[in-house]
Amino acid sequence: MLKFPNNSTLISLGWKVFNFVKPYLFPVLMLAYIAGNAYIMAFKKFYFYPFNFLPLILFILYTAVYHLQQLVYILAFSTPLAISLKEMGLTQGPDLSIPTEPLMAGIMLVYLMNSISAPLGDRKFMRHPVTILIVIQLFWMLFTTFTSTDFVVSIKYFTSRLWFIFSCYIIIPHLFQNKKNIINFVFAYASALAIVVCYTTIIHSQFNFNDKAADWVVSPFYNDHTAYGAALAMFIPVMFSMLLLKDIPKYLKIISLILFLMFMTAIILSFARAGWLSLVIAIGVLVTLVLKIKFRTIILTLVTMTVLFFTFQTEILMVLGKNDTDAEGGFENNITSVSNISTDASNRERINRWSCAIRMWEDKPVFGWGPGTYMFKYAPYQLSYQLTVISTNFGTNGNAHSEYLGPLAEQGVLGILIVLVLLFYVSAFGYRLVYTLADREDRILCGALFLGLMTYFVHGFFNNFLDTDKLSLPFWAFLAALVCFDLFYSKKPKEAKTVNPV
Repeated sequence: MLKFPNNSTLISLGWKVFNFVKPYLFPVLMLAYIAGNAYIMAFKKFYFYPFNFLPLILFILYTAVYHLQQLVYILAFSTPLAISLKEMGLTQGPDLSIPTEPLMAGIMLVYLMNSISAPLGDRKFMRHPVTILIVIQLFWMLFTTFTSTDFVVSIKYFTSRLWFIFSCYIIIPHLFQNKKNIINFVFAYASALAIVVCYTTIIHSQFNFNDKAADWVVSPFYNDHTAYGAALAMFIPVMFSMLLLKDIPKYLKIISLILFLMFMTAIILSFARAGWLSLVIAIGVLVTLVLKIKFRTIILTLVTMTVLFFTFQTEILMVLGKNDTDAEGGFENNITSVSNISTDASNRERINRWSCAIRMWEDKPVFGWGPGTYMFKYAPYQLSYQLTVISTNFGTNGNAHSEYLGPLAEQGVLGILIVLVLLFYVSAFGYRLVYTLADREDRILCGALFLGLMTYFVHGFFNNFLDTDKLSLPFWAFLAALVCFDLFYSKKPKEAKTVNPV
């Protein structure tokens, strides 16, 4: 009677075979790669690029299986340099950013598979109020996906939001418990962004830094200058903070200074007015942090200013209506045109998109039209007197141009309420952290990340980019870093108890 070897015998035999071939594995793979390349060059030139991506793909797969969180650095470096399928001319339909979105989707799948036998994320991190708000937002987005007027569009939008949050937020806590990892992450993204800045500046110089050319010279890396400006604005405070940290090497400080000056120059040349405004407001927030003004005082001031605006809105709108300076003719005109709501096409188109979002919400106030559907549904809601020279009926030129009114139209009143609660809580949370962290270095880095987030919250009033990898990665990662500072970094023993979030 034949006897078959048991499982332990097979495993032992397998290890012996592996140990025998291990010394020869790398040379054999190298020879196979060289031979494969020679064959492709001779007979299958069309497959040259896919074949030569194999080593990178294998490296990423190895890192994903054995060092999943370290893959975040590769993702951070890849994001500013990623190019969409539309930019490559490979599709006119659903878009995908290569290589970052496949990487994000892969990270999410590997992480979920690993979590079958282990808890899903750090328990304290998952129970943090910021995480709970994000989960609530995801659940409501999923619910409105099922009530969507275009289920296919909404489920794609929801799925992409899932892999953004998994790869840029959920996976972060174990990595960011060490401050050096936060700094490494920042430099990974910033160094790649610097490459984009160099490329963009060289191309832009060929057109004498013309403000019109600024909109498209960022291609193929960014779809327009506003997204480029938003990314620069997020990293300018962080690069500046590196100059103030005492526990980083001098060579990193020199690199930080170079990157800071590069990014400041780049954001000026970008002619991204929302980016400029967000930095100005971030400086205002910095002043309040330095003066240790309580967040409740700032809220009261903002409420008072809002009441005064609505009280005198007619007079204010009449004054703004007299401004007819267009965003043409240089830096000064671009600054002056920020308040031009009468003739500036960009500003008027934003008002058109915002008005459409409100009218769409009035028709579907509870569940909205469905995540990601705004650009396909807003055209009938445009009014003739609000149309501009850049208006379109074909779902191009962006979404609702607002991170607040977009969810209102697509996810109903609860959609915007969740976003506003997240904005309010994160703002209060950021102030509390900066005031209560015990270590000076922690306070500086945390404050810089908070200011970076604030630039995007301000930018969100004029544009929406959280449906793209370029801004989703730094936004969710900065937010995860703040949560890690709250959970894993030491606080001042007395003030930690007395300073309230609001």
